[in-house]
Amino acid sequence: KRRKFNKATVAAGIIGWVVALLMFFPILWMLMAAFKTEIDAVAPPKLLFSPTLENFAAVNQRADYLRYAMNSVVESLGATILSLIIAVPAAYAAAFFPGKRTKDLLLWMLSTKMLPAVGVLVPIYLLARDSGMLDTRTGLILIFTLSNLPIVVWMLYSFFKEVPHEILEASRMDGAKVGQQIRYLLLPLSLPGIASTALLSIILCWNEAFWSLNLTASQAGPLTAFIASFSSPEGLFWAKLSAASTLAIAPILVF
Repeated sequence: KRRKFNKATVAAGIIGWVVALLMFFPILWMLMAAFKTEIDAVAPPKLLFSPTLENFAAVNQRADYLRYAMNSVVESLGATILSLIIAVPAAYAAAFFPGKRTKDLLLWMLSTKMLPAVGVLVPIYLLARDSGMLDTRTGLILIFTLSNLPIVVWMLYSFFKEVPHEILEASRMDGAKVGQQIRYLLLPLSLPGIASTALLSIILCWNEAFWSLNLTASQAGPLTAFIASFSSPEGLFWAKLSAASTLAIAPILVF
């Protein structure tokens, strides 16, 4: 039995490492391409090559790089904060005051994530155009918020369900209002879950490319739009694109 257990453990470990390497391979390819010249980046892969920093220098020398980076920070944090402001009371109501259709409503909210974004591109684009929010930070913050709100509500709902109801009931008996219950009891008890939810929301906003490319031009575009700018009618600049992608994912990996 011990021998079988060891074989099974080793086999599971090998499979896990193979899957991990396959998942990490695109990132590894991107990192290698970032340190290659444009010619080497499109040539057959070589394990040994002369690394260069010229691609990172070219990316940093672009005058609009810092603007794109700041847009990513502002829009990701803004959308996350707005999502939490809306989702915390919504999840609180669903967790502690559920109705007959609460679960159905939550499932419907989550089902909206199954709809391809391109299916609602035209009406959202027209709304943004008519409201003057095309190529604005406010417009992207709103669309990022609406896009991620179902996930944020569901995650907070699952965390709030773990909080003992008796604690909030006792506070209500002592005269605590809803705002006081949320501020002094629910938020401190659910802080790890809220932090995890906020981190996921930031990552989703940071990586969002579809809405960034379709609702912005040059002023409010985040780093995903900046990366796409290395595609031109002349072709793709793979080395510079990889360098820009490496710089874009670095803050998320570190964070």
